[in-house]
Amino acid sequence: MNNNVDVSKLLETLSKMNKSELEAGITKANEILKGKTNSDFFKQNNK
Repeated sequence: MNNNVDVSKLLETLSKMNKSELEAGITKANEILKGKTNSDFFKQNNK
C-alpha cells in the first residue's frame, strides 16, 4: 500500500464534508491507528 497522500485531493475531500462526516472520519482514523488493519478499513468503506 502506498502511504503517500495527495494533499490537494485530501483537502478537496475534506472541504466537501460536514461536521458529522468529519467526526466519523476521525473516529475511523483513530480505530486504524489503534491497530485495526488497513484491509478491514477498506472492506468497511467499500460497503
